[in-house]
Amino acid sequence: MNARTFVLGAALVLVTGIGALAQNNMPAPEMIHGKAIPAGELANGVVTVRVVREGLGNNIAGQPVTVSVDGKTRTATTDEGGRAEFRDLPGGGQARAEAVVAGEKLISDPFTVPTTGGLRVILVANLAAAAERRKREEAEALAAAPVKGVVVLGAGTRIVGDFQSDVLRFFYDLDIVNSARTRVDTGPFVLDLPRAAVGAELREGSPKSARIEGSRLTVEGPFNPGTTKVSLIYELRYSGHEHTVTQTWPVAVQEWMVAVERVNDVRVSSPQMPQMEERRTDDGTVYTVGSGAPMPAGSSLTLQLSNLPAQSRVASTIAVLGALAILGIGVWLSLAGRKADANARDALVHRREALLGKLEDLERGRRAGSISEERYAARRERLLKDLEQIYGELDVPGTTPRGGGEGVAA
Repeated sequence: MNARTFVLGAALVLVTGIGALAQNNMPAPEMIHGKAIPAGELANGVVTVRVVREGLGNNIAGQPVTVSVDGKTRTATTDEGGRAEFRDLPGGGQARAEAVVAGEKLISDPFTVPTTGGLRVILVANLAAAAERRKREEAEALAAAPVKGVVVLGAGTRIVGDFQSDVLRFFYDLDIVNSARTRVDTGPFVLDLPRAAVGAELREGSPKSARIEGSRLTVEGPFNPGTTKVSLIYELRYSGHEHTVTQTWPVAVQEWMVAVERVNDVRVSSPQMPQMEERRTDDGTVYTVGSGAPMPAGSSLTLQLSNLPAQSRVASTIAVLGALAILGIGVWLSLAGRKADANARDALVHRREALLGKLEDLERGRRAGSISEERYAARRERLLKDLEQIYGELDVPGTTPRGGGEGVAA
């Protein structure tokens, strides 16, 4: 992924992450402890300090809390909701909140009192005990036998499209979420990419249980509690200046976001995204961004692309001509020898065709920029050697196929 796509991706992570906190995905206590969160609904100069034990919901009432602003300290006591309120604090002042719970001193991060609106601060007691209990529960859940259940696509699920020269690439980040406390057995997660997708590859960080065969992504279960993150890239092969992309989801999608780079006035619309907006990355690249309502399993996301730049066919033509040349040589070599055993010959021919397909996919990957020149050259050399071996075997009577190219990925 190039720099501008990375910057946009980071922005999308932030947006979807905030959405997750607003729903049922409780943040880890250590992530919220001591943090000051802007609260525009509060009056100017108001700071509330909420004190909880181990996590949200375990409020501590009747707890003394102090807030120090520029060396001056004020004290308040938490109510039934665990909140202590401090009013009329001087805007722009440097402050810190503190409380002592059962001998444990809780201190917030330093914060600046806003001149407009207020702040909400959370102090969490017994963090060490909460972390130890969570670690124990996770270990027990992983050790238990998986149960029947379901997974969904959650907060981090997004699709980003960008152009490299005239090549349109799509990056998928999928958050496969198991909200149960134990592993769930759902069978494999299978996602069929759009029909025009070529050269699909997994990206770094995807689990070992994930694989791509052609345009199909498979992630084997069972799925651990929490989120399994899968990332992939493919090139969209289109013709003409308009193209419709249809992505069907195998499971329900809770949250999702789409961003497509706007090059040469490229337009994006979708019946699932009535409201779309433009966002600009730090380097000035403009993306059309949208999101929509949750989608049930089996539903489809449709992207209608228009004003697309013309897509060059030079690389794919070279790849096809190269494959035909190799095929022609193979035919000449095979005619020079005696006829092999029918079953063995069929197996060799089938393997030959598979390797030719891999050679073409390799050319596409090179064109899409998803493979380095060094890796391209090494794989191409290996594939040609395997093809040479197979043609040689086709030329030898009674040869048993050895396969060639075992483990070679194109």
